[in-house]
Amino acid sequence: MSFAVIQMVSQSDVLANLAQARRLMEQAAAGGAKLAVLPENFAAMGRRDVADIGRAEALGDGPILPWLKQTARDLTLWIVAGTLPLPPEDQPHAKPNACSLLVDDRGETVARYDKLHLFDVDVADARGRYRESDDYAFGGNVVVADTPVGRLGLTVCYDLRFPELYSELRAAGAQLISAPSAFTAVTGAAHWDVLVRARAIETQCYLLAAAQGGVHPGPRETHGHAAIVDPWGRVLAQQDKGEAVLLAERDSSEQASIRARMPVVNHRRFFSQGAQRPASER
Repeated sequence: MSFAVIQMVSQSDVLANLAQARRLMEQAAAGGAKLAVLPENFAAMGRRDVADIGRAEALGDGPILPWLKQTARDLTLWIVAGTLPLPPEDQPHAKPNACSLLVDDRGETVARYDKLHLFDVDVADARGRYRESDDYAFGGNVVVADTPVGRLGLTVCYDLRFPELYSELRAAGAQLISAPSAFTAVTGAAHWDVLVRARAIETQCYLLAAAQGGVHPGPRETHGHAAIVDPWGRVLAQQDKGEAVLLAERDSSEQASIRARMPVVNHRRFFSQGAQRPASER
């Protein structure tokens, strides 16, 4: 089955961004996609009131979650909702997480991933200093869920620099991994392509790297280059800047063949506390 990766140039107006995202997802559904991945901060970029946005959504007063559920139902589409600010489910007034929701084609939330690695970095661009932890709380869980296109691991943007997370997702059965992102123009030009391809190669998963690609309030410029990369590291589709809908299909037979010919999981020599060693070593 087909899946889609979406690139946007989101601004600060939530309703305008949702209208843009709806139009792009309609294109994805018309192209045969059963799952679509939106970029990081798809509903708003450059806003400093993320706690207020998250609180409104948690209390049922915001526009994003109702829009998300209705869009999934209308288009019969599974959606990885990039990221949006959401506090823990039982603490609506707490500091929000940068949350990536997986919603099924009935509008039901199947999985929630809260971004583990927050972007607290100095960058040689117009903004200069990024401190996501000022606005967001750290996530704490690795998340994998079944979808119509395969078993999906969820990550976000800066996570791409931490291969141990991707190893855990592969160990948990991931066949595809989403990476909704908003890489800066500077860091993206230096590292985006190599990171996305490396994470696909080492996990032997499809990498669904949605992106922001343009100029946003802040000031902020994002790298774009949304991409779909296969388990051999081949770039199946990519868009440099501006909005786009990228489509591809998972070839489950080829993926199984790649994993059988090069069984890297069985060759691992370093394991986290909960990782499963090969049967030959147990």
